[in-house]
Amino acid sequence: MIQYIASDLDGTLLPDGGDCIDSEIFDLILKLKERGIRFIAASGRQYQSMQTLFEPIRDEISYITENGSLCIHNGQVIFRGTIERELGLRIIDAAKEYGECHILLSCESRHYTNSKNTDFIHHIRDVLHNELAVIEDLHQVQEPFLKLAICDFNGTAQLDPFFKERFSSEIRVVTAGSIWVDFLAADADKGKALAVLLKHLDIPPENGIAFGDQHNDIEMLQFAGTSYAMKTAALGVSDYADQVTDSVVTVLKSILNNSKTKQEE
Repeated sequence: MIQYIASDLDGTLLPDGGDCIDSEIFDLILKLKERGIRFIAASGRQYQSMQTLFEPIRDEISYITENGSLCIHNGQVIFRGTIERELGLRIIDAAKEYGECHILLSCESRHYTNSKNTDFIHHIRDVLHNELAVIEDLHQVQEPFLKLAICDFNGTAQLDPFFKERFSSEIRVVTAGSIWVDFLAADADKGKALAVLLKHLDIPPENGIAFGDQHNDIEMLQFAGTSYAMKTAALGVSDYADQVTDSVVTVLKSILNNSKTKQEE
């Protein structure tokens, strides 16, 4: 019995870095809901950005945002994970040592950056549609830190080991796409957020499916009843999934067809 579907976005439900979801997906999600199957969007993206992506059905789904640091259902925050401020500031300072990279500090009201790179700012504001404040000094931010993300347009080959060597004993450091490394609070990942949400909805974890493609999806893939890694997933991610697929839409259509058949029987 399937009661929920949780899916990563970038690189899974939509092309990495994309800013538009095909209307066919909205129709599928609504048809799934008619059959009692709730859709949960799970992403490293900001809540406001995800609502923009799902605008036509924004109130019909649940959200796991900031890679599990914030979970929202029916407009209500039901889970929140935060990074210790002192640790977050040390990561920000280490980014200066790393060199050419761009910091995105996630807080509940908005994102903050001290980057002056116009391409980076354009991508965050105009492609991802995030609420973004550009400030001189991130040490000035007083809101609780939900997540830190660092971008290197040259990729994560140097970025990932640099920060893992320094901080992996204190915080979870994961790749989140081809140019991003994310820092997640100890009590926050997509799997933990999904667990809280399913408990809130009174849905057993085995009664659902999860899709993902990056290391920040692994806990969610492990927690769900059935899990799919994308064919294009990062190295090693498929080891944590039950199956591999090249299309979330194809699987969703199959679920709908099977549920229709059961009803007809």
